[in-house]
Amino acid sequence: MIGIAARKKKISVWLFYACGSAVFAGLTAILAKCGIRKVNSNLATALRTGVVLIFAWLIVFITDAQSGLGTINMKSLLFLILSGLSTGVSWLCYFRALQLGDIDRVTPVDKSSTVLTILLAFILLREPVDLWKGAGILLIGIGTFLMIRRKESPSEEKIAGRGWLFYAMLSALFASLTSILGKIGVQGVDSNLATAIRTGVVLVMAWIVVCITGEQKGLPQIDGKSWLFLILSGAATGGSWLCYYRALQDGPASVVVPVDKLSILLTVAFSRVFLGERLDRRGAIGLGLIVVGTLALLV
Repeated sequence: MIGIAARKKKISVWLFYACGSAVFAGLTAILAKCGIRKVNSNLATALRTGVVLIFAWLIVFITDAQSGLGTINMKSLLFLILSGLSTGVSWLCYFRALQLGDIDRVTPVDKSSTVLTILLAFILLREPVDLWKGAGILLIGIGTFLMIRRKESPSEEKIAGRGWLFYAMLSALFASLTSILGKIGVQGVDSNLATAIRTGVVLVMAWIVVCITGEQKGLPQIDGKSWLFLILSGAATGGSWLCYYRALQDGPASVVVPVDKLSILLTVAFSRVFLGERLDRRGAIGLGLIVVGTLALLV
């Protein structure tokens, strides 16, 4: 009986962190959308990552996790670096897509990385895919299609022609790779320390892209409001990452990832309240299918 109680407590802990990750991720998208309206998406990504890095290492030192640096084996370090690189590409694509398209269209595509993650977890990590997960994958796919294919206004048609869908799909692909690589790399490593290491990799990568493209010249033109939202977005991302990789350390990737992706509910709700982006009937049905499909993955 004691063993069963301890196991239930352990499950509740990682599930709590997964839910926390979803809440912070929902806030991240809205804050980032507000912060990148007048800022190049690559430069915004680099600035936000700097905030996340400070936040991540602050938690590392508060929890004394830095003492584990010398015990990280080469395999874990390699996969953490690869996970960080994958995250960097995903972020660059995601915030470019956000700059070009509406949140309630970009986010569903990005969240469809759940499907890819489950398939990769099945292939690489041998995590099982049962009937419920199969049904969930199907519902998420249909829901995503309905949300991105909703009726467009003339202005949205113009935006669609600029490639937001292409960047959103790349974001989903690399986000799924991030989860799998992170799951492998975080084994035997403190989750806070793993998050800080990965964030450092993302920061280096983001600034390399900025310097290559010469976008650092836009720094003086960033106004105070944009700075505020970028900083808040970075802090929200830091909170989401810390919760996400703590959950991933103890829980299965095929369950943690879907819970995290439920942040789409908060994202769509916030975009309606703060940005005035409204779902039509088709988009609402699509959102409902995505949520039901995601919950089916948890059965």
